[in-house]
Order: sequence, then C-alpha cells, then structure tokens
Amino acid sequence: MHVARQAITHLGLDQLWLMVSPGNPLKSTVDMAPLAARLATARRQADGRRIIATDIEARLGTRYTADTMRVLKRRFPAVRFVWLMGADNLIQLPRWDRWRRIMRAMPMLVLPRPGATRRALASPARKAYGKYRLRARAGLCLPLAAAPAWILLPVKENPTSATELRRRLKGAPP
Repeated sequence: MHVARQAITHLGLDQLWLMVSPGNPLKSTVDMAPLAARLATARRQADGRRIIATDIEARLGTRYTADTMRVLKRRFPAVRFVWLMGADNLIQLPRWDRWRRIMRAMPMLVLPRPGATRRALASPARKAYGKYRLRARAGLCLPLAAAPAWILLPVKENPTSATELRRRLKGAPP
C-alpha cells in the first residue's frame, strides 16, 4: 500500500487499480490462494475510493497483459492508463506474450524491488526501450505521455514479497 500511495502521489493519479490476476501464465499456481481469497485480501487493503482492488481481468476474460491493456483502452477510451509493474517483471518482460506491444500500449511506472532493480536497469527490455525512460521528476507528465514511456519510481525498495505475505497469512514461521 505504501508503493500504491507513492505512485498516486508521484503521478497525480485519480485512482490506482490493484488488478488481482486469475493467474500468471509464467508462474506456478502451487500455493496460490483462489482468486476470490486473493481479491478479498486486496480489498481489505484498498480504500475503495482511490485504491480499488479488482478482478477485472477475470471478468474481461483476458489471460495476457497485452490483451488486458487492449480491452481496457477500448472499454475506457477517455481514461489515461499507466501500467505499474515491479522491476522484477521488467527483467522477465521479454518472456511475456507480445511484450513489445505492452511497452507501446501504455506509459509504465516501474517500482523498485529488492535484488531486481539494478538488474532491471541492465535488462533486455530496458536496453530496447531505454531511450523512452523519463526522469522521475517527470512523474506528473507520465499519464499524459504517449507510450512507450516509462519511469523508475525512486522510492525505497519494499523487501516483502508475495511469497512472504502468503507465508504470514498461513501463520508459518519465516
């Protein structure tokens, strides 16, 4: 939630959607809670006004990010979307289906992740789209920017991973 609030402030966003995915095609579903449980957890964290937890991908029937972006832009043509992703995902982005289309679909805010931020800045995706990186102080302009455009948000890395959060919810020791 700290990162969500930082993104809202840094970019001047009206809303931030926590998109709870029905499943990432690149990740194992072992130890993953059902969508309804993950959505309920996200909704408890969201405030329901500026930070909204949603299962919109499941409702849209999209499986891949490129498709989700395309449908969102078609369904909400007046909205200026910004895609948020962790630096760990920037590293693996070239493995994603139609990753270059993703970079060209919406401006992107990349969030620092422990052990991944420096590697993300040396990644193939950064190398391919490095010339479209904006300075962090241009944050308020990012929602208005034409994609491809991206910023690495200069905030403290949050060491908590989804795996760690799941462990805590189960009450297991670290």
